[in-house]
Amino acid sequence: MSQQPSAAPAPTPTSAVATVAKRRDWWRDAVIYQVYPRSFADSNGDGMGDLEGVRSRLPYLRDLGVDAVWLSPFYASPQADAGYDVADYRAVDPMFGNLLDADALIRDAREAGLRIIVDLVPNHSSDQHEWFKRALREGPGSSLRDRYHFRPGKGADGELPPNDWESIFGGPAWTRITEPNGTPGEWYLHLFAPEQPDFNWEHPAVGDEFRSVLRFWLDMGVDGFRIDVAHGLVKAAGLPDLGSHDQLKLLGNDVMPFFDQDGVHEIYRQWRLILDEYSGERIFVAEAWTPTVERTANYVRPDELHQAFNFQYLATEWDAEQLREVVDRTLEAMRPVGAPSTWVLSNHDVTRHATRFANPPGLGTQIRTAGDREVGLRRARAATLLMLALPGSAYVYQGEELGLPDVVDLPDEVRQDPAYFRGAGQDGFRDGCRVPIPWTREGSSYGFGDGGSWLPQPAGWGELSVEAQEGVPGSTLELYRSALGIRRARPDLGAGDSVEWLKAPAGVLAFRRGEFVCVTNTTGEAVTTPAYGRVLLASGEVEGTADGEAKLPADTTAWFSAV
Repeated sequence: MSQQPSAAPAPTPTSAVATVAKRRDWWRDAVIYQVYPRSFADSNGDGMGDLEGVRSRLPYLRDLGVDAVWLSPFYASPQADAGYDVADYRAVDPMFGNLLDADALIRDAREAGLRIIVDLVPNHSSDQHEWFKRALREGPGSSLRDRYHFRPGKGADGELPPNDWESIFGGPAWTRITEPNGTPGEWYLHLFAPEQPDFNWEHPAVGDEFRSVLRFWLDMGVDGFRIDVAHGLVKAAGLPDLGSHDQLKLLGNDVMPFFDQDGVHEIYRQWRLILDEYSGERIFVAEAWTPTVERTANYVRPDELHQAFNFQYLATEWDAEQLREVVDRTLEAMRPVGAPSTWVLSNHDVTRHATRFANPPGLGTQIRTAGDREVGLRRARAATLLMLALPGSAYVYQGEELGLPDVVDLPDEVRQDPAYFRGAGQDGFRDGCRVPIPWTREGSSYGFGDGGSWLPQPAGWGELSVEAQEGVPGSTLELYRSALGIRRARPDLGAGDSVEWLKAPAGVLAFRRGEFVCVTNTTGEAVTTPAYGRVLLASGEVEGTADGEAKLPADTTAWFSAV
């Protein structure tokens, strides 16, 4: 007899507010939903998502059952890198609205029982930031140049970059400027696009400015900050050569002279003092790509940041042995510093996991082929239930609750990822996970807005829409809603810092957390396991037998309750 999961009711606005108000250390087991504003909802029909669009969809996020919303950058920006090139940290870019819209969004989110986390980009600014523009105008010797990394070039006429560092987006990490008198001049450092010059965090004015920016948004009422390139602010003294001509392959494997330097931690200790002045348990979340999860733990010591993204988990293949190893290592690394583990499967920089898992292993986190859609979705649903059963905080990227795949066949002429246009850098195919999400079956942009969408949506997108899945038993949207409702209702989910592994067949993960048991079959065949009690929820149809066993289909996760 097959056992169907039961769905937990979505909280009403009143109960959601009450729940948030009573929870302490909310961030330790929070589910945080990433909104990529340009691709979430368009309120004015210009083809670009905006803050008012996000505000209009807050009831959807409340009913989904998440605790907080992380907004990717909406600051004033030339948009050379989709807003991660900030020209003014205290202004909203007109394409997204204005400060009044931001204020209304923060207030309405609070009324809906949702917290707002905003992106902060402290490693670099836009080349249109007033500091950088003045540094160029004022010429050599300008005090503004000390706030960035300006250096004379090597070679007889300074025609060579100051060192051999390579940009993450491809090519040299240095660009030579033309001085005000028209002559070739100094070089400036940019670990990403040339339009994103790196700040020099050795200069006190940079620290002063960002402490002021923190207070500005905290006073606006935000609940925290996701720190972009949190590992990159401090560079090794003297900016030494790296000596490798294939540097990108070293990322995530070694401590680089421009990443994960120990000096970043003093910056975050200063920031933590500011955050702790404010009531309401505001938090910091680090985007810190480090060689090991143990080094990631350095960012979340008690006097620094609260959470750090677990990229080691995101990059793990759909394999029981590998998943168990990274879960164990993560929990062990976070336990000594008292920080919660975090779990994430997708974001705006990697191929959606419904497509990653549709492809053979070993292709990395940016994949150009669609793979087997049916297999990918099945594995993605199972992976989500596994992630949500682990102790700590989980992150959901917009549209994954709809089972969206990556759009891998965008025409070259519509691509906007800056890495796509630079050789030997990142693959440059991040646009595929940024295509605006579908809300309705029909319409010029499937309910995203009235004026099309800034990236083309594929045919058939409407059948994956919220409208197509809402209220449909077994749909991916309803699976997420049920899982988040159960997680919120059960204290043995999310809390704690350990799991009790249970004996399981090869290719199967099984662990207990109090009276709750999670079983994940990562194989391509059905497996029989003990029936650990009543099936709370499953990503596929679980069959029970009379002798206390359960049959899990291929690539399926089931949640059991002993009571």
